[in-house]
Order: sequence, then C-alpha cells, then structure tokens
Amino acid sequence: MNHDDNELIRQRREKLEALRRSGIDPFGGRYPVTHWARGLAERLGGASEEELKGFGPVSLAGRVVAMRHHGKTCFAHLMDQTARIQLYARADGLGDEYARFVELDAGDFIGVTGEMFRTRTGELTVAVKTVSFLAKSLRPLPEKWHGLKDVETRYRQRYVDLIVNTEAREIFLMRARLIRAMRAFLDARGFLEVETPMMQPIPGGAIARPFKTHHNALGMDLYLRIAPELYLKRLLVGGFERVYEINRNFRNEGTSTLHNPEFTMLEFYQAYADYTDLMELTEALFVDLAHSLRGSLALMWGEHPLDLKPPWRRLAFFDGLSETLGLCVTPETDVAAVARAAAARGIVHDEGPAPKLWKEAFETLVEPTLVQPTFVVDFPTELSPLAKRKRDNPLLVDRFELFVAQHEMANAYSELNDPVDQLARFREQAGLQARGDDEAHWLDEDYVRALEYGMPPASGEGIGIDRLLMMFANQPSIREVILFPLLRPEGGRAAGAGEES
Repeated sequence: MNHDDNELIRQRREKLEALRRSGIDPFGGRYPVTHWARGLAERLGGASEEELKGFGPVSLAGRVVAMRHHGKTCFAHLMDQTARIQLYARADGLGDEYARFVELDAGDFIGVTGEMFRTRTGELTVAVKTVSFLAKSLRPLPEKWHGLKDVETRYRQRYVDLIVNTEAREIFLMRARLIRAMRAFLDARGFLEVETPMMQPIPGGAIARPFKTHHNALGMDLYLRIAPELYLKRLLVGGFERVYEINRNFRNEGTSTLHNPEFTMLEFYQAYADYTDLMELTEALFVDLAHSLRGSLALMWGEHPLDLKPPWRRLAFFDGLSETLGLCVTPETDVAAVARAAAARGIVHDEGPAPKLWKEAFETLVEPTLVQPTFVVDFPTELSPLAKRKRDNPLLVDRFELFVAQHEMANAYSELNDPVDQLARFREQAGLQARGDDEAHWLDEDYVRALEYGMPPASGEGIGIDRLLMMFANQPSIREVILFPLLRPEGGRAAGAGEES
C-alpha cells in the first residue's frame, strides 16, 4: 500500500468517527428497497417526462461509485446488484443532510428515496429526497486495473474486481444463466437432478489423484470426489433412468489456465441410450446454450472463429493418430514402430505400455489440430476402464471426447454394465496402482455388487462448466470464470506447491 492510500484510509477513518459522534451508525441495518437500477432503466428508458413525473417515489440501495460536486448540487452514481444509476442531490432539497451527502466516499453504501427524472443529457436520474447511511468504506477503490500484477490481484481480491470491472460481473452473470439454461434443457427431457456424496471412501469415476481427509468420529479416511460417476450409475441400478448432477469435483493436481483443483462439472446419465445418442444430445445442448447466451452459433474463442452448427465432425482416435504420425496405427500395431514415428515428431517414449504412448502422442500431436467442434470417438479399451467395448471390435470402446478450439469440452461413453468385465478392469487398474500409478482407478467392490443386481444399458457424459463458460465468454483462462480460483499463498510459495502457468 502506498502513502497516498494510507492517507486516504486515515481520512476515511476520521469520517467514520465523525459519523459516530453525530449519532449515525456507520454500519447500519435494514433498508426497504423498492426498485433495482436495471429494472428502472428497462421500465423507464423510453418514458416521457410526464410518465416519469407520475411514476412515484423509488427507494434504492447500493454502493456509491462516483461523485461530482457543483456547489449546492451534487451528482453521484449508485451501483446495486443489477446496474448503475445516477443520483442528483440539491442543498435546498436535502437540507442538513446535504453536507453529509457531499462527504460520501466512493465505496460507501447508502439508501436513497426520490423521484425519477431525466437530465438535459437524457440520463435517467433519481432526484434524492432522503438518504440513509448504510456502510462506510475504509479503503479507496482502485481507478484502473492493468498489467500482470493487477491481474493476479483481481483473482485474489475478486470482491474488488467485481466492483470496478464490469466485464467480470458480466462473466459471472453469464455463468448463472448458463447453469439455469443447462437445468432447463435437461429437465425438459425428463432428467432428474440429484446430489451424490462429495466425501467418498473410494475415489472413483476418473483417472486423477484425490485429496485425502479423515473422519474422526468414524475413524476412517475419506476422499474428496474426483467425479460423481459411480454414484450416479448406482442410481441407474436403483431405477432412475435419467439423472444429472451439477457437481463440484476436486483433483489434487497443479493449476494452469485450463485447470483448477476445484472445478464444476455437469454429469448426466441416460438409460437405454448409447454414446451416439449423447453426441446428438450434446450438439443440441450446445446449440441451445449458444442461442440463449450469445444469440448466435458463430463465436470467437481467442484467435479461433467457431461455428457450432451441427452436425460436428467425427474422428476416430486411431485415425487421428495415423494421419498425424504417417503410419497406420491400430491397437495391435507394434509399439516400437509407433514409438519411432512419434520420436520423429519430437515425442520421446521410454519403455512402457503402448496405451501411454498413444495417449501422449494424441494429446501432443492431434489435439492441437482440433479447432472446430470435433467428436473424437472409439478409444482404446485400456484408456477407458469404465466404458463398454465395441461389439465389432472389443479392443475399442464406445466413447467420445468433444474438442473445441483445441480444448477438451466433454467426455462420454456407453457405460460398461457387465459386472464380470468391470471387475476384471478394476483389477487391472489395481495392478497399475500397485506399480506406482497414483491416478489409476481404485477397486470399488460395492459398485461391482450394484452392477450384479443389474444396470440397464446406458450412456453418460461429463461436461466441464468452467471451460464451457470460457468458450461462451471468450476468456483465455479458467481463473476468469471461477469466482475464487486457487492461488499459491500471497507473498510466498506453499510447501510442495505445483507450478502455475
């Protein structure tokens, strides 16, 4: 904090004490609000002077964000949850209260009542008749935000960012509209919204490292969920045929412009459907959201112009690898041949299983080419331990990942409902875990037992809401669409912290 800020804080504290000496509570209580700024603008934006005069008194409350003194008159701007509105105060209208009004600082909260009118410049304005002091601001609001340091401060002090940055407010208003639209879309198609545990004895449903905690009363270790998948599929067993959850997941990984250890997903499951049905449903969902949020299927995300008009491209996993490596790659292709082709393109593969090489080569070479919406389909079984095998090729599974502008947006597959096959794959994953792979799937015997009671054929999908909002709001970083992203401690580095990029 610089000297000027310290001096401003000192002056504000003096005003705080002056309020108390005059018998005014600087941190007041209830105030009866009758209108919001945006509602007044929408209702009275085109009103005539006669209509404004007949509208009647209004009461608003919010934060003072600007003040302009003109002797015995004063203009101010009040910001509430919805928008800003101009206030006009006169000494002969407020009387003794006028002196206190002009002493307001940007950041103070007040309540005002008054009549609506329009200034000579045409701005809708409240002629203030009474003013109530609601809360004193002791720190000055910043005037400008720029540069890398200030970007980080915006994330750390989101409460200030939301005051001064209109774009930030609009992003989070869009986030709320996005989630409402998702719910409406699924509810209209017969899906039931449910809640599943966030603390789980066995973390399952994804390949990720979990956060661990301990329940003292029960004397047991628990894990913050990495995905709700296995619980949602238990509900399919229980007879709920279409379910969804807008869920918070936690994965113990580094942070980046695309990853936050705590993030939000939409995950849904539909009985008697397969992954091809969900490709059509996903196209319809994205189209619905695009029309609702942006009014168009043509979007910009960073440097990429996007066209969301369906149908979207389908690209088989091994076709993508083959095209990029210049070698016909199948699940049975000799790993050494694939490794030589990958090495020629800069991918060094030490000795290890072929699936690891396929995954690395695809992520490094193929994904950066996927700009327009593309369903990558038909993954190898080894990379999809919860997906159903393809009937015509058991080395592959009925799965897709959706990519837009080089980013993975969704993951879906026809669900494996064969308990014998599922148990075998869990045991294979347990072997990987025993060899040091701390992201491998755990063996969940209760989930296998649930499958033994019978789960209908079904398909399920997960869509990252944070990343989806990045696309619709045209933002380059996940930190721009999460209100309070995880950051390393201010002024230092946490022990064992992952790198931020």
